[in-house]
Amino acid sequence: MQLEIRPDPAEVGRARKWARSRLDGLGIAADEPVAETLVLLVSELVTNAVVHTGRPAVLRLSLPAAQAPAAPSPTVRVEVTDTCSRAPVPRCAGSDATGGRGLALVDCLADRWGWSREGAGKSIWCEVDGGARREGSAAVAYGGGPSAYEDFAFEAV
Repeated sequence: MQLEIRPDPAEVGRARKWARSRLDGLGIAADEPVAETLVLLVSELVTNAVVHTGRPAVLRLSLPAAQAPAAPSPTVRVEVTDTCSRAPVPRCAGSDATGGRGLALVDCLADRWGWSREGAGKSIWCEVDGGARREGSAAVAYGGGPSAYEDFAFEAV
């Protein structure tokens, strides 16, 4: 499943709405914690593509080939491909900054993430494992595993 994204900030909301409907089609209800996490990840990756490249992008949601939608705990992959060759750069945003936390959020919320060159551009992806380990656990929903951002201190705003 894929959605073409125009280089327009309004596309972020359209991408979230599209993702919710596609997740529902995969059997992941909108009120499930894993769906909320996936929609936030879609929002962050699409925002990065729109804001930092100024070029069209493609959003994809998928289950790995070995899994079926009826699997009890499917892994969902979110991928955004754009035509900008610049590598994603995680930043450590200051407490007054209004941006710069996107990849830190992706790192905390996704079970895995990465990027690769894709033709003249790149593809940034993340995967979230569904299932009970995320249910009812705010600590897990906001990280909980080894992270490249372990030493960062995030302030509540």
